[in-house]
Amino acid sequence: MNEAHLHMVVNHFPIIGTILAIGILIAGLVLKNSTIRNTSYFVFIIAAIFGAFSMGTGEGAEELVKDMPNVGWEIIHEHEEIAEKLALLLYILGLLSVVALYLNFKKNTKEKLVSFFILGIGIASLFVVQKVGTSGGEIRHTEIRTDSTIAIPAKTEKFSEEHED
Repeated sequence: MNEAHLHMVVNHFPIIGTILAIGILIAGLVLKNSTIRNTSYFVFIIAAIFGAFSMGTGEGAEELVKDMPNVGWEIIHEHEEIAEKLALLLYILGLLSVVALYLNFKKNTKEKLVSFFILGIGIASLFVVQKVGTSGGEIRHTEIRTDSTIAIPAKTEKFSEEHED
C-alpha cells in the first residue's frame, strides 16, 4: 500500500464522520440524552484522529500524483490549503469533545453549553468539509471539475471505425 492509497483509505472518515457526528449531536440535544451526545463526541474525536492521518499521508500522495496528466500543482495546492483549515477545525472539535466528555462525566452543567458550541463549529465546518471533499475528488476525477477540459482521444483506425456516423 503506497501513500496515495493510504490517503484514500483514511481521508473519507473526517468528512463523513463530521457530518455523522453533527447529526448524532443534534439528536442528543433534541432528545436531551447525554449518552447520545457522548457518542457524537467520540465520533468527533475519531474524525479528528483520522484528519491527522489524512494530513500525514497527504504529502506522500501528492508526490505520487502531482506529475500525472491533468493533475498539476495548482489543484493539489488548493486541496491542501483547504484541508489544512479543515484539520484545524477537526482538532478544535476533537479537543472540545474531550472537554465535553469530561464535563459530562463530572455531571457539570456547562457540558450542554459546550455541546452547543461544538454544534455551531461543526455546522460552520460543513462548508469546509464540502470544499475539501470536492477539491480532493477533482484531483483525479476531472469530470467533476468546473473548469475541466475534455480530453480528446487520438484518432486511431479502431476509434474511427467505432465512432463513425
